[in-house]
Amino acid sequence: MAAQPYWSGSFPALTTPFNADLSINYDQLRAHLEVLIDSGVKGFVMMGSLGENLALTWDEKFEILRVAREVSAGRVAVLSGVADTSTAQAADYSAKCAALGIDGIMLMPAMVYKADRDELITHFTTVAKASDLPILLYNNPLAYPGDLTPEILETLCDASDRFVALKESSGDTRRFLDIQKQIGDRLALFAGVDDLALECAFLGAVGWVMGIGLAFPYENQRLWDLAMAGKWDEARELYKWFSPVAHLDVGIKFVQNIKLATATTGYCAEHVRLPRLPLVGAERARIQAVIDEAVANRPTL
Repeated sequence: MAAQPYWSGSFPALTTPFNADLSINYDQLRAHLEVLIDSGVKGFVMMGSLGENLALTWDEKFEILRVAREVSAGRVAVLSGVADTSTAQAADYSAKCAALGIDGIMLMPAMVYKADRDELITHFTTVAKASDLPILLYNNPLAYPGDLTPEILETLCDASDRFVALKESSGDTRRFLDIQKQIGDRLALFAGVDDLALECAFLGAVGWVMGIGLAFPYENQRLWDLAMAGKWDEARELYKWFSPVAHLDVGIKFVQNIKLATATTGYCAEHVRLPRLPLVGAERARIQAVIDEAVANRPTL
C-alpha cells in the first residue's frame, strides 16, 4: 500500500499585495486568504517566486507569515518560500520560521550561484538541519540555478526525513514517472506549472502549487477535484477554458500577469516592486485580453 502523502491538494503560491506606495496591503492579503480557504485549498505557500520573495525584507516576510498563520488558524498548512543567496542565510531564515510556528518551508537552491551536484545536496541538507520543519523541495531549473534530478532527490531522501514533498516545475512531465521509478512515493509530488497541472495529475501528482488560480480560485479547485476523482472528461472540458490563462503562469513576467488577473477579478491590486515594472501598452493589452476572455466565459460550477 502506498504511503499517505505528507501534503496533498491545492496549495496556492500567494502574491504579496502592495498599496500604491508599495507598502504591503495586509487587509487585501487577509481577505484573499479567506477566499482561498473557502474555495477548498489545503495550504498556502507564502513568498515563493510569485510572492516577490527577494523584494521583501525579513521583517516583512515574518509579518506576512504571522498574518497567514492567524488567518489559517490551523485550517490549512502555512509554508514559507526560502530563497536566499547563501546557505547560511537560508538556514537562519528557516530556523526563524520554525520559531513562528508555521507548518513548513518551500526550499529553493541558493540564488545567483549555479551549484554543482554536491553543492546542491549540501545546501539542501544543511538547511534541513536548521529546524524541524518539513520541506517542500522546489525544482525549477529554468528559473533557478541547479536541477534536482531523480538521483539527487534519492540522495536527499536518504539524507533526511525532513524532505517530504517536491514542487516539480521543470516543465518536463516525463520527470514525474522518472522520479516515481527512482524513489517511489518517498516524496509527495506537486505540479508546479499551471498549464501542465492536469497532465501532472494524470502522471501521479497529489498536489498542485498553483498561481493563476489566485484569480479564479473556485474554478481552479474544481479542476483539481475532478482530476483527483479521475473524472478526466469533465476535467478536460474545464481545462480547455482554463488553459489560456494558465499560460500566463509561464514566462519572465508571470508575477505581473497573475497580479493583473487578481486585480481584474477583484482580489488584489497589481502593484509590483522593483526591479519589476507593471505591464503597459501593447503587452498589457494582450495579457488583459486573455484575462477578460476567461472572465467573460467563466464556467458555471
